[in-house]
Amino acid sequence: MIMDKSNKINGKILAVDIAEIALFIVLMVVGTYIQIPFPLVPLTFQTVISVLAGLMLGSKKGMISMSVYCFMGLVGLPVFTAGGGIAYVLKPSFGYIIGFIASAGVGGAIAGRANLPLWRYIVGALCAFLADYIIGIPYCMVAAKLLHVENLTNLLIFGNLVYMPKDAVLSVLAAFLAKAVLPVVRKRKVKIQLH
Repeated sequence: MIMDKSNKINGKILAVDIAEIALFIVLMVVGTYIQIPFPLVPLTFQTVISVLAGLMLGSKKGMISMSVYCFMGLVGLPVFTAGGGIAYVLKPSFGYIIGFIASAGVGGAIAGRANLPLWRYIVGALCAFLADYIIGIPYCMVAAKLLHVENLTNLLIFGNLVYMPKDAVLSVLAAFLAKAVLPVVRKRKVKIQLH
C-alpha cells in the first residue's frame, strides 16, 4: 500500500516535470518565430527564455529543455531562426543555441529555487545571459572566419554586441518574474503531489 502511494507520487512528479520541460521547449520554438527585423540578425527572445528556463526549472530540467530544443533543430525540425538540420552547426549563430543550454544550467545553479532573495535571481539571470554570450560570440566569430566573412568587426558589433543591452534588461525582468511566480508554481506542484 505504501509502495503504491509512493509510485503514484513519483508518477505525478515525473508527469509535472515533463510538462514543465515541454512548456519551455514550446516557448523556445515560439520565441524563434517571434522576430523583430533588425540589421544582420533578426531580434528574438530566445536568450531570455533560456534564462527563464534555468530560473524556473532549475539547472537540470532547464538544461534538459534547452538540449531537447537543440536536438529537435539538429534532426531537421524547423525550430531554429533559419530552419533546422545538422548543417546548422556551420552557421555563426549556432553558438548561441549551444549557449542556451549553458544559460539554463548557470541560471538554475545560481537561482533555480523558490523563496530566494531577489538579488539572487538577478545575479542568476545576468550570469545566465552572459553564459550564452560567452559561448555565442566566439563561436560566431570562428564560424564567420571559416565562412570567409570579410568584415568580422562589423559582425562582432552589429551581429552580437548590439543585442547585449536588450538581453541584459530582459534577463533582469525574467528575474523579477521568477521571483514572483516560482513560489506559486512550487506550491501548486506540492498540491498536485499530495492529491
